[in-house]
Amino acid sequence: MSEKRPSILHPVGDNEVGGSRRGKTFGKKGIYLLPNLVTTGALFAGFYAIIAAMSGDFLPAIYATLLAMFLDTADGRIARVTATESEFGAQFDSLSDMVAFGVAPAVLAFSWSLSTLGQIGWIVSFIYMACAALRLARFNTAADTSDFTGLASPSAAGLVVFSIWVAVSSGISSPKLSLSLLALALTAGAGLLMVSNFKYFSPKGIKLREKIPFVSLVLIVMAFAIVALDPPRVLLFMCVVYSLSGPAVWVWKRFIRGR
Repeated sequence: MSEKRPSILHPVGDNEVGGSRRGKTFGKKGIYLLPNLVTTGALFAGFYAIIAAMSGDFLPAIYATLLAMFLDTADGRIARVTATESEFGAQFDSLSDMVAFGVAPAVLAFSWSLSTLGQIGWIVSFIYMACAALRLARFNTAADTSDFTGLASPSAAGLVVFSIWVAVSSGISSPKLSLSLLALALTAGAGLLMVSNFKYFSPKGIKLREKIPFVSLVLIVMAFAIVALDPPRVLLFMCVVYSLSGPAVWVWKRFIRGR
């Protein structure tokens, strides 16, 4: 995730990490099993994350969201490699994203800390979820999906979920007021970045079938090793850097390069 310019009548899915699936319409012949089976797995992972978060099982909810991110990446890749892209798959993928990266992080944030803040807590949780829905709708009807406007929903979910993962892994199961306020600001910020006009780097620009220098593979191996050292903190750091890249580029173009 060659690019085709979709029309509003033929929207695409918001598979920011793995790419969208489109090009063939859903008709009487049925649907492709393999990519939609993977999307169903992502949908199930998102639903399980919601149930686990509501039950206070925060680590299982975090792991389920992480699994949904992996499956969300895989379904688009599988669809392209096996030539099973379809309009149905794109729309199904978008609905799965809404559950896994819109509803699940909002419920997790509310269950872990925002519920202690009363009415403002559930309002901010709703704002995040609504922004995820708006982000997906805007992406689906965009004239050019090669340009990412607004933070991708999996990245926004990573900001919320991985920050909670860092806290839970540090033994913080009942956050104090200061930490709850920080979670409130982070959740609201992640939601607003999704509906912002900041431009973000699109993973669709990465061509997996092209040859790369050998040193690039070495760097990839090193990156995996670094993530393995402390997954919650490293993944959160990566999400923070990517999330800030949009505003940083905007500031650079408007105030620094323009001088």
